[in-house]
Amino acid sequence: DLKQAETEHQALAAQQKQAQEIMWSVKLKLQHCSELEIKKKEKERLLAQASKQEKIYRDLAQAFGKKGIQALLIEMALPEIEVEANRLLGRMTDNRMHVKIETQRQTKKGDVIETLDINISDELGMRNYEMFSGGEAFRINFAIRIALSKLLAKRAGAPLPTLVIDEGFGTQDSAGIEKLKEAINSIQDDFDKILVITHIDELGDAFPTRIDVIKTAEGSTLEVS
Repeated sequence: DLKQAETEHQALAAQQKQAQEIMWSVKLKLQHCSELEIKKKEKERLLAQASKQEKIYRDLAQAFGKKGIQALLIEMALPEIEVEANRLLGRMTDNRMHVKIETQRQTKKGDVIETLDINISDELGMRNYEMFSGGEAFRINFAIRIALSKLLAKRAGAPLPTLVIDEGFGTQDSAGIEKLKEAINSIQDDFDKILVITHIDELGDAFPTRIDVIKTAEGSTLEVS
């Protein structure tokens, strides 16, 4: 009858309204999911870009770290330093001592580690730098310093006209001082000027020009001879 049909119509209308509300809710959720998908892709793009930049920075950090370009430059420079240091050391020790600089060392476990060891050989065999006496260590130190200074000047493309040696001769015996004189005189052609600062009068006669600093009650005076 009519009343029953009207009741069913109202029920169907209510169901239709509920279905429409559900449909709109689903549409909103789908739209939200689409927006989230877009944001996700953008974040993935940014993450990939950040990962790429991180790799670049890691590579740069490694390249400019201790095991990168620095190690490569040191590795390339060491043979030249060794040759020059041994040339000078040979003059000071009658070719009795020889320098070898090593950048790798094997551990007791058999692993190879990075290092910077200065080993010196003489008639007693190969020993570490620390095992030599003060006078011998100074001669080694002197030879390596001069070799390093020459290398740095060469790499910089700049001349090294003046060599200044400040003290350090006190640990030498008479024979050692004579060898140092010979070594300094042997490299005099490599420099325009060599300035040696010392309290040992014995060194004064080794050089053509001598500047004596004399302390007096009124102050210090200079005498050039």
